[in-house]
Amino acid sequence: MSAPINSNASSEQIIEHHPVKPGCRELFMGFFILGLTGFGGVLPMARRMIVEKKNWLNGDEFTELLGLCQFLPGGNIINLSVALGNEFQGLRGALAAIFGLILAPTAIVVCLGVVYARYQNDPIVEHLFAGLAAGAAGLLLSTGIKMLLPLKGKWLQLTIVIVGIIAIAGLRLPMLLVMLVLAPVSIFLFWRSQQ
Repeated sequence: MSAPINSNASSEQIIEHHPVKPGCRELFMGFFILGLTGFGGVLPMARRMIVEKKNWLNGDEFTELLGLCQFLPGGNIINLSVALGNEFQGLRGALAAIFGLILAPTAIVVCLGVVYARYQNDPIVEHLFAGLAAGAAGLLLSTGIKMLLPLKGKWLQLTIVIVGIIAIAGLRLPMLLVMLVLAPVSIFLFWRSQQ
């Protein structure tokens, strides 16, 4: 595990110290822009912002934090914003990040809901939403590939990933069940490989 950036934290953390430590304003604005520009799958944009543009985390830290956020109930990006905000600025950072993320989309969805209720049967509107769904699927696939790159040559971890994909996508097993089985197996195998 990396050294925590918050020495007062009560739980073990996965984020090492970075020269770029965002304040509440930066967290709010980063997630506000993310919430304002993200359509469908926001995770690719979140990774680009957090890892590549802002350098708040490195690729491995992002993958580890996202893995934790996927295990928790709720939306992955919501959990990620709260976890990241809390990590850097505590409760104020968590609130800044989550409010930044949801402010613009909430206002936009309310307005679009009113418009959609009136024009939902229009063929142009139907085609628009079909195109947005295809774009979101492509962004998610791109993020999945980028998240697999750090595992290149790590056959044990890749095997766990492949088993998880087969169990969830192929066998249609519940994700919680798969995570409850694979998480301890993965931890055990990692522990054994370190000895």
